[in-house]
Amino acid sequence: MRIHVATDHAGLEFSQTVIQHLSDAGHDVTDHGPTSYEPLDDYPSFCIAAARAVVRDQREGQEALGVVFGGSGNGEQIAANKVEGVRAALVWNDSTAKLARQHNDANVIAIGARQHTEAEALAFIDAFVAEPFSHDERHVRRIAQVGEYETTGAIAGHPVD
Repeated sequence: MRIHVATDHAGLEFSQTVIQHLSDAGHDVTDHGPTSYEPLDDYPSFCIAAARAVVRDQREGQEALGVVFGGSGNGEQIAANKVEGVRAALVWNDSTAKLARQHNDANVIAIGARQHTEAEALAFIDAFVAEPFSHDERHVRRIAQVGEYETTGAIAGHPVD
């Protein structure tokens, strides 16, 4: 599987551990930056680049996921979710990592690098990557509604105002 990784300065050192860990597990990993420590860097461009790459790969039939992280993971998740076709989930334990895939078919996860040990964060990533989407009808329906709203600004048969 291809996995796209991005961070900010808070996760730069950890990103190398993540990339090595995923590569050792046999994944094709693409690092979207940053490449050097800048304490005032701006994470949106890195996270958006990773998110766009996930969507592009998936649309081309390539199995792909994304992992973005920073101090809290919040901003990184928000940035990734601005990309059409991305379903980024903030993950803080094994359960949220698995449910992100199982119920929401998340294609990107965000992790707070300052909130967890390396071992915890790597376990979340492994759980996310290993967990399949359930394909339960209710989850498929809800994901379709989110996608419909994302592209049309409406959800057929449901008021959103």
